Amino acid sequence: MSQRALPEGRYGNSTRRPLNKWARWLLLAVAVAVGAVVAFVGYRNLGTKPIEAKQTTFILLGDDSVKVSFEVSRDQPERAAVCIIRARSKDGDEAGRREVLVPPGNSVVVETTVLRTSKPPVTGEVFGCSYQVPAYLSTT
Repeated sequence: MSQRALPEGRYGNSTRRPLNKWARWLLLAVAVAVGAVVAFVGYRNLGTKPIEAKQTTFILLGDDSVKVSFEVSRDQPERAAVCIIRARSKDGDEAGRREVLVPPGNSVVVETTVLRTSKPPVTGEVFGCSYQVPAYLSTT
């Protein structure tokens, strides 16, 4: 069997030049750098969080306030933290917000706070927590 010849000029040059040695190393270095960046971003976004909080209960006290209890778990219990607690109204709007200081202590603590609201609340929830305590909340 003989091999068929392709028409000239129709499919381009079929012989490929191999990459230079420096180009191969450059492509490998770029691939390793991209892999490292993806691994770092994944670790920062999907790894364990240093401080977490979850709402345990909320009690509606009336049309202008809600009492929220929440549990804070942290990896550095010797540091103070701040948690933002908010109340939401029936239409989903934020009806009230409060920053709560969580003093140094145990790694898992339960805190309770009362929020005043601008609309009748239907729920109280933890928005988030951080170790970056504002100066006006600090006790030192």
